[in-house]
Amino acid sequence: MNTPSSMPRLKGYRFPREIVAYAVWVYHRFALSTADVEDLLADRGVMVSRDTIRKWVNRFGRHFADCIRRDRPAAGDKWHLDEVVIPINGRKYWLWRAVDANGDVLDILVQPQRNANAARRFLARLIDRFGEPRVIITDKLRSYFRPIRDLAPGADHRAHKGLNNRIEGSHRPTRKREKLLGRFKSPRQAQRFLAAHDQINIVFRPRRYQLSAVSYRHARSDAFDLWRGYAAKMTA
Repeated sequence: MNTPSSMPRLKGYRFPREIVAYAVWVYHRFALSTADVEDLLADRGVMVSRDTIRKWVNRFGRHFADCIRRDRPAAGDKWHLDEVVIPINGRKYWLWRAVDANGDVLDILVQPQRNANAARRFLARLIDRFGEPRVIITDKLRSYFRPIRDLAPGADHRAHKGLNNRIEGSHRPTRKREKLLGRFKSPRQAQRFLAAHDQINIVFRPRRYQLSAVSYRHARSDAFDLWRGYAAKMTA
């Protein structure tokens, strides 16, 4: 919580914005529950309820995700698409996720189906935001074939399960979250949480195995600087 105290207080909020930003950061960065965050803040002399923390996370998680999405480098033209089941209230939903060649998450979408219409909806959303890709890699799900042919006719579609290991790894934080905290309560909650969680992890989880210790420390320092800058831009 080293955000400069000269930052203006958020209108209508009792705690300084550095406290709010810290709570959002630890919640997403370490896959903690609101009760865990409550205890961490209490240890630092900040008495706040878990319900308030939940409201902070819901209110400002999107702010940080939007800032990260806006400032990150342009997405690569090679996309990996995949879908994974997430049980919600006894029903199967499908989390559709797309990452680029660097493993950075482009977008996610929680949908109740795993068919061609769902694939078309997700692909149209991606193309609208990033333009048509050069290569699209998927597993062998037939639902992808026609939407890709219709919406991205110039893309090289490679349907091969073994080529999609990069996106398979991007599902792990979602599974870890489910294991630690239980399943999602609603599709809306899953969409809201994962949309923020994936973007925040892009900044704070660099591929450490590819970096020297010095490079990793520099990357971490840059991430903290970005977070402080985004905290300064928070609005009530």
